Amino acid sequence: QVQLVESGGGSVQAGGSLRLSCDASGYTYSSYCMGWFRQAPEKEREGVAFIDSYGSTTYADSVQGRFTIGDGARNTVVLRMDRLESDDTAMYYCAGGAKRVDLFCPRTSAEYTDWGQGTQVTVSS
Repeated sequence: QVQLVESGGGSVQAGGSLRLSCDASGYTYSSYCMGWFRQAPEKEREGVAFIDSYGSTTYADSVQGRFTIGDGARNTVVLRMDRLESDDTAMYYCAGGAKRVDLFCPRTSAEYTDWGQGTQVTVSS
C-alpha cells in the first residue's frame, strides 16, 4: 500500500534549476528518513540528500550547497536542484522507510524499503 511517486524531472542546460517532488501515500513518511538517490549509466546508486522526521538534512558532498531537500505539501518531500552540472545527469529516485542510525539518516540504499519509479534528469552543456 506504500507508494512513492516522483515528478519534476526534465532536460535543462548547465547552470539551470529543477524542482523534484515525491508524493508519498500509504504511511506517514515523517516517522522515517526520506531521501533522494540517483543512478547514472554504469555508476553505482548514490545517496544525494536525506531528511529525517525532525527536519534535519544531510547531503552528498557533490551536491552540498546546490541541492536542498525539504517538506513540500502534506506527505510530499521536494528536492530543489540549483546550478545543475552535467555530472548531475541521472535517474533520480525517491526512497523512504529507513530509521535513523546514530542520529543520522543512512546514506546507502539497502536501508530504504520503499522506492519510487524514478524521474530522469538530464543536464546539457
